[in-house]
Amino acid sequence: MAIALTIAGSDSGGGAGVQADIKAFSALGVYGASVITAVTAQNTRAVTDVAMIAPSTITAQIDAVLSDLDVAAIKIGMLGTAEVIETVAAGLDGFAGPVVLDPVMVAKSGDALLMAEAEAALAETLLPRATILTPNLPEAARLLETEVAQSEDEMRAQGTSLRAMGPDAVVMKGGHAAGDTCVDLMFDADPTPLRLSAKRQITQNTHGTGCTLSSAITAGLAKGLKPRQAVIDAHAYLQAAIAAADSLNIGTGHGPVHHFHNWWSP
Repeated sequence: MAIALTIAGSDSGGGAGVQADIKAFSALGVYGASVITAVTAQNTRAVTDVAMIAPSTITAQIDAVLSDLDVAAIKIGMLGTAEVIETVAAGLDGFAGPVVLDPVMVAKSGDALLMAEAEAALAETLLPRATILTPNLPEAARLLETEVAQSEDEMRAQGTSLRAMGPDAVVMKGGHAAGDTCVDLMFDADPTPLRLSAKRQITQNTHGTGCTLSSAITAGLAKGLKPRQAVIDAHAYLQAAIAAADSLNIGTGHGPVHHFHNWWSP
């Protein structure tokens, strides 16, 4: 049984964070374990409270999982503070498998999920450890301290710059760009980036899309897929989950995608 571990925050609304990760793992045939870094009071409209988990408890969770479960791949999401970033980095010492880093900085509602002073720690400590980094366009710009990419050429330049900061590969998620087509670009050792495009789907139910994509990539890696194939499969899975999102009718704001679209519908 392939096992994946998510290290991320809890979303009480169930649409993003650890809840989305475990749903995606399960939908893709992977057993999901979790390490909670923060508890958020959150729904489809807003994040109303955040409580960080003590670093000692985060360390204990990581040790408990990795000492017993044969984890094949790890996804890292919301970390919140520099102290938690350093705690997670230390906890990964000795883990030789692939790590997918989703640099969660802002919730879909616009609420900040990463303290500004923690961004440097993320770049210096975890980017070099990542097998695949999966920033959206605003996150990529913040990591590079530059303006948000407005074109594919700028996405290519920023993706190349981010890869130079240490990760084996970078997936630039283009959902925040304008236009009828969404383009994701993957930069790795191949001189030609992988380009994945999809027609923009008109829906407000996109809560958790970033978490879902990164956890779907992690599931593919846990099952032994090569990074490019894991990204291709995850992209297709997410597009189908978005297409089925409106059928769920969850909440009154940005509702979740339908992680189990292949299994059931309302």
